[in-house]
Amino acid sequence: MRVAQTFFRERGYDTAATGRRAQQYPRLHLRSSTHSRVQLRNKLRMRAIWKGSISFGLVNIPIALYPATRREELKFRLLRAKDLSPVNYKRVAEKDGKEVPWDEIIKGYEYEKGKYVVLKDEDFQRVDLEATQTVDIQDFVDQEEIDPMFFYKPYYLEPQKGGDKAYVLLRDTLAKTGKVGIAKVVIKTRQYLAGVKAENSVLVLELMHFAEELADADKLHVPKKIEPGKRELDMAKALVESMSAKWDPKKYRDDYREALMEVIEEKVEAGGKEIEEKPKPKPRPSTKVIDLVSVLQESLNKTRKTHHTRKNSAVSRHRKAA
Repeated sequence: MRVAQTFFRERGYDTAATGRRAQQYPRLHLRSSTHSRVQLRNKLRMRAIWKGSISFGLVNIPIALYPATRREELKFRLLRAKDLSPVNYKRVAEKDGKEVPWDEIIKGYEYEKGKYVVLKDEDFQRVDLEATQTVDIQDFVDQEEIDPMFFYKPYYLEPQKGGDKAYVLLRDTLAKTGKVGIAKVVIKTRQYLAGVKAENSVLVLELMHFAEELADADKLHVPKKIEPGKRELDMAKALVESMSAKWDPKKYRDDYREALMEVIEEKVEAGGKEIEEKPKPKPRPSTKVIDLVSVLQESLNKTRKTHHTRKNSAVSRHRKAA
């Protein structure tokens, strides 16, 4: 049941409005199924964010760049409590608290505390990075040599007209050699380090951190001289083995987001009134001082029991189906 749409449609907010009416009323995409909401929004937004070409040696492949990840953040408006009037953000100067119009705002770099150097449009143009539309591969590197910490945001690459044959050639070559093309690319005036990979039937461009962007882990205070006992290590290995499973990304969901959407839809159904608070789960016991062996044994017993229950349920379902 589309609770949210019904509630707002009854009050004059047309959730499927187009044209002039769509400008008057906000579009709402609240449904009882979080998964279907996400699918709909991503289908509508699936468009190229950048177009250019991959270049290595004398090979040039025209491509388009598409987001390969989805993260639908829930966006909230600030409202005035007494009448729910939206509160807008203002550009306020720190010195006197006065609002500053856009035509009086310039960009500055703080090189010392409270000291700035002003950068004008001509200064940014001198860098001259936005002219290139090429994923310029500089090296091919074994993927296993690259620390996964360097990768952080993947994009799909789609071949454009005339690029199919070269696209397939590069994709299959990377897949068979286990190599990653290390490239530099400029997207929206910023230069990125990137890796071009073969993922099944698709080429993926994954943005990477430059070496200086990764913090030095040696500065962390981590235990180096402590060694676990043999019994603890054996039990830990047994626990890991008992919890091992085949990778299934669909198994893991954003529980917080889905629970929050349920609260939002319940409040919409209730006309904005407060809803009854559900009992909270009991907090886990403190683990500041623990006996590792007993905790591992308890975890192992619990995991085996859960696995046994799931196995029996699966057998029971199979027998009923037969």
